[in-house]
Amino acid sequence: MSDKMNEAALQALKIAFTYMPKAIEVTKYEYGDRYQIVLDQVAAVREVLLDNDVDPEEAYGDINPSTTPNSTY
Repeated sequence: MSDKMNEAALQALKIAFTYMPKAIEVTKYEYGDRYQIVLDQVAAVREVLLDNDVDPEEAYGDINPSTTPNSTY
């Protein structure tokens, strides 16, 4: 994907991503037969964030800086 998202859409995607489950939390026990679909959806959102120069691991801190612990690196 070569086209970048506009800032409002990217901000909305970052907000949505902060409420998505982490891939490690998605199990067959929790999500039943849909677990692979959920994993694919999480991966798709991560890919769009990366395509737009956003580190998915930093998205929560961008959205909620006052409740994010300081980085240790």
